[in-house]
Amino acid sequence: MKKILEVNDLSISFDTYNAEVKAVRGVTFHLNEKETLAIVGESGSGKSVTAQSIMQLIPMPPGKFVGGSIIFNGEDLTQKSEKQMENIRGKEISMIFQDPMTSLNPTMTIGKQIAESLIKHQNMSKKAAHQRGVELLKLVGIPNPDVRINQYPHQYSGGMRQRAMIAIALACNPKILIADEPTTALDVTIQAQILDLMRDLQQKTGTAIIMITHDLGVVANIAHRVAVMYGGKVVETGTVDEIFYNPRHPYTWGLLGSMPKLDQNKDEELQAIPGSPPDLANPPKGCPFVARCPYAMKVCKDHMPEYTKLSDTQKTACWLLDERAPKVDIPETAVVGGTKVHDSF
Repeated sequence: MKKILEVNDLSISFDTYNAEVKAVRGVTFHLNEKETLAIVGESGSGKSVTAQSIMQLIPMPPGKFVGGSIIFNGEDLTQKSEKQMENIRGKEISMIFQDPMTSLNPTMTIGKQIAESLIKHQNMSKKAAHQRGVELLKLVGIPNPDVRINQYPHQYSGGMRQRAMIAIALACNPKILIADEPTTALDVTIQAQILDLMRDLQQKTGTAIIMITHDLGVVANIAHRVAVMYGGKVVETGTVDEIFYNPRHPYTWGLLGSMPKLDQNKDEELQAIPGSPPDLANPPKGCPFVARCPYAMKVCKDHMPEYTKLSDTQKTACWLLDERAPKVDIPETAVVGGTKVHDSF
């Protein structure tokens, strides 16, 4: 498969009054043509900052590009000027933001907001852009599109606003669509409809998708590959089957263990990963998960593990995969708990 995007050793920081917050620390991943890559992790793990970096939307200052590269179509986006990026955003790479109500302009009709990028990037007339807008609203499943196109965002329901955001993002047939928590504010039924819509549109248009989410149910529904982020780093990557059925990082075990089970007793407490994410103003020297990991060893505190390649598609950064480490089986429940530190090497 041809790689359409390569992020290499990306590091982004934010200057605050007290310290430099290292939000993204050496992140590396790639996206293939026509595939969906899910980036998962808790809030604060660096998912959205990574996505916004691809679009060059990080405000600088307080944001600061520390290092790395983002290669798209053979060119490094980190070296592009703002004017050059304006020709890429919306046309080549589009983004669906988390909350459509704050992302849509309340003073403009949905039709005008769709037409903006069509007029700018496709050199369409207003009349042609309007007609294309009707077609896009119909494509994303909005009823009576010829009427709805002249309405304002407040006249749309939450699910319809998200569909309108997808229509705007897909207007110029981008090569990459970045979806930042696109179903967070929606009820379960609408979530399923939006995910089905994105899957169908991908098959029709061939757009590659980066899905930013903390919901593993969403991942199972739409993704081909998964990158698990924690503490500003990618700790594990693999196909959906590898991450769900053969996860090798304790943080991934914790995420899977915290998912509600269909056969769970109503009196049984939901599992959680104990502790709190690391302070990225003063990140750990070693593995970012060390303070919350029940299998943590002395080496985990002082040294970040290298990636262990488990297959052509799966790699994991964990000292447990070192041949000198004690053997630890994947827990049946995939639940992480406790903070015992082993005395090994």
